[in-house]
Amino acid sequence: MHSLTLLDWLALAVFAASWVGYSTLVDRHPRLRARSVIAAMDDHRRRWLRTTVTRDNRIMDTNIIGNLMNSTSFLANTAIFILGGLVAMMGSPELGARVFGALPFAATPDPAAWEMKVALLLLIFVRAFFELTWALRQFNYCSIVIGGIPQDPGSAGSLAQAEMAAKVANRAARHFNTGLRAYYFGLAALGWILHPLLLVLASLWVVQELYRREFRSVVREALREG
Repeated sequence: MHSLTLLDWLALAVFAASWVGYSTLVDRHPRLRARSVIAAMDDHRRRWLRTTVTRDNRIMDTNIIGNLMNSTSFLANTAIFILGGLVAMMGSPELGARVFGALPFAATPDPAAWEMKVALLLLIFVRAFFELTWALRQFNYCSIVIGGIPQDPGSAGSLAQAEMAAKVANRAARHFNTGLRAYYFGLAALGWILHPLLLVLASLWVVQELYRREFRSVVREALREG
């Protein structure tokens, strides 16, 4: 049995630097963000919503918003279930010691270390829940704005309303991406329960995978061709 070691703290520092560093660079560096699949999708959402001014029947548009809300709601609801399980784990350090003590490469935590590791997961999925529910509300707002767009392609007011809807939708998508990113790093944080080195490896792997999907994927190239 042991408390947090120097290796634990170093692993936690790598985890935090990976998440904060990647998020800061991708979300706040304009030139880097402009090359991402996120920016490409922003352009496609703006293009989609500008075409709504030409349609009287917007069933297709409301179906798209509904699909976006369904996927966001699914992840938000899942986060609630995860949080319930983590709260139960927080109160059972002896269970953690018994289970992980039987694994060949797992470091057996003492109660204080166990609580800190579970608390990290709690913080991650609380953040995921708040980001996803805020995204859900913004998609809801977007559906209302779409309903108010006049069918008048030549009207500056119609285009301004469509642009407003696009801004709301893109903002909702940004929070959805932040919540989904929390899921990825939450999976990486699970490695800390087993061993600090696994947390380091999982954190670096998540950064590599996120970078590949957002900057080097076939989907990103296809979206930018449009």
